[in-house]
Formats: sequence, structure tokens, C-alpha cells
Amino acid sequence: MRERLEKHQVWLYLAVVLVGLVIGRGYPGVSASLELGLWPVIGLLLYVTFVQIPLVRLLDAFKDGRFLGALLLGNFVIMPALVWFLVSVIPLSDPMMLGVLLVLLVPCTDWFIAFTHLGRGDTARAIIASPLLLLMQILALPLYLWLVMGEQLASLDIAEQLLPAFLSLIVLPLLLAWLTEWLSTKRRSAKSKRLNRLVQGLSWWPVPLLALVLFMVAASQSNLVLEAGPVLWRVLVLFVLFLAAAAFVGRWLTQAFGLEASTGRTLVFSLGTRNSFVVLPLALALPDVWAMAVVVVVFQSLVELFGMMAYLKWVPSWFERGQ
Repeated sequence: MRERLEKHQVWLYLAVVLVGLVIGRGYPGVSASLELGLWPVIGLLLYVTFVQIPLVRLLDAFKDGRFLGALLLGNFVIMPALVWFLVSVIPLSDPMMLGVLLVLLVPCTDWFIAFTHLGRGDTARAIIASPLLLLMQILALPLYLWLVMGEQLASLDIAEQLLPAFLSLIVLPLLLAWLTEWLSTKRRSAKSKRLNRLVQGLSWWPVPLLALVLFMVAASQSNLVLEAGPVLWRVLVLFVLFLAAAAFVGRWLTQAFGLEASTGRTLVFSLGTRNSFVVLPLALALPDVWAMAVVVVVFQSLVELFGMMAYLKWVPSWFERGQ
């Protein structure tokens, strides 16, 4: 049942976004209330997502040198360089550019695993790599933003807006998730067994909670989303180019590092999926002048989901033919 839910999640997300836009447009008072309740829901979403990532197995990621090298080179050197090139050649406003940078510079750590499994990749490697990807992006994202938009960000001093959101909605859930995992593996007791059952039960929550977050964002930001419609084609082109390039970069790295087909599929899904829901609270914490960044982040998640449907049809057989 959980696998079926993950397989069809794109249609669920699209439906809740459309319903949210309609409700937000027709009932402005409801929109304001939903915006107030959005933060605790995002915090809960990030906690239950981080709990699924084996943070206590971080050191295991360093055991597979070839896969690790391809993963880090692709996600933190090649793809960021590609993003820099795309935002340089496609004209975007500063808020739209910031949204693109926030969402495309951070590799996914949750549904990347689900799509790897559905796409016949190496799920074990995906699970082990996720905590390393999460740690690396937390360290790298501020540097990337400064390199690309240093002057624009400094002029508005948005770091003061981002830091509280980062600490309360990313670092705090991350620490709580690590504590939960550590306690569940510390000793074999009745309490640890109950905690393990709780963690297993939480594995069902990310998809429904993300659907709820997308609904609340769409409803609370409906006017901005609808007004942005005519200019979203630019980021649509950018996101599609990114997805196509990620597949070819993953294929090239697979051959360059001599990886097996299943490992190569895992690499492609890692390069193609981004951590939109992790950076969403950062975008929401920005001043109103940067509000378009929120629309870009949500829009990217929907484009990516359709892209993953294409990946699932194409990537498995593509790697079989090339091995």
C-alpha cells in the first residue's frame, strides 16, 4: 500500500495544489489561517522525513569509494555548475533566481529513495547515501548562494530571515530525528521496540504530510501563484533542461567510475531529484519582496514529479542497453 501511494503521489500532489488554489482564490480568510498553521506542519514533515534517513549510519556512506566519488562530484560540482550556467543564460528576476538556486542546489534525501526503488536502482546505497547528502547540502548551500548572488543577498541582508527558519525548521527536526534513531538502536528494551514501531509507523506520513503542505502553500499563496503564471514558462524550461542534463550526467559518471547498472540508476535519480520541501521553509521565511521564490520552489517539485515519471519509464531500460 505504501509503495502504491508513493508510485501515484504525483497525481495526489497535483490535485491538492489545484484544490488549494481554488480555495485560496475564493476564500481569502481561510488562506491567512492556513499560512499561520503552515510552519508546524512543515516542521512535522521534516521530522518524519529525517527519521526515515539512517543518520546513525552516516559513516557507512564512506565505504563505497567509487559510488561516493560519483555522487559527490555530480551533486556538488557538476550540477551546481550547470545551475549557474542556466541562471546565467535564462533571464530571471532576483526572487525567481533565488528560488531556482534554493531548490536546484540541494539533492533530495527522501523520495529519491522511493524513486530509486521503483526505478530498479540500488535502494540500499540510496539509503546509506542520504545522510551524507543532507549534511553536505547544509554546508554547501550558503556557499553556493554567496557565489552566485552574493551582492543581491547582501544588499537585503536576508540572512537574518533565513537563519531562524534554518535553525527551527531544519536543524531542530534533524536533531530530534537523530535522537529518535539513536534511542531506538541504543538497547534492546521494551521502550526501544516501541520506538522502532513508531518509526516504522511514521514511514507512511511523508507523502500525506507533503500533500498537506502543498495544499496549504497553494491556498495561502494562491494570488501570487496565479499572477506568476505568465512568467513561469522560463523556469519550466530551466527545470526540464536540468532534468534532462541530470540523466546524461548520471549516465556519463556511471561509465567514468565503472559503476554497475543498478548503482548508475541510483546516481541518476539522485542527480535528478531535489530537496524542495527542505528549502521551502527557507523560501517562506524571506521578506515579501522575495515571495516569488516560494512559487518557484513549489512549481519545481511538481515539474520534478512529472520528470520522475519519465525517468521511471526510461532510465531502467536505458542503463540495461548501455551495460
